[in-house]
Amino acid sequence: MVKKTEVTSKRAASAASKVLRNPNSSKKAKSSAGSALSQKSAPAKVTSGKAASAASKTLRDGRTSKSSKTSAGSALTQRPDKRKR
Repeated sequence: MVKKTEVTSKRAASAASKVLRNPNSSKKAKSSAGSALSQKSAPAKVTSGKAASAASKTLRDGRTSKSSKTSAGSALTQRPDKRKR
């Protein structure tokens, strides 16, 4: 597995914060937003499988907000690659 060194950008962290503060956000959106926000300044942390699944579902759902999709995309970017090179 290749080690990931990405961290959540300021823009994605702001979007994640909006999602977490919104009472109407889904559990899946909040899960992926929390994962993205926890990796703001920690390049050693990676997104868990459960949070990656929630982020994927958030991105595929047509009803989610732009903030939710931004934070979900950030969380998925920080997921380790499955394939070996």
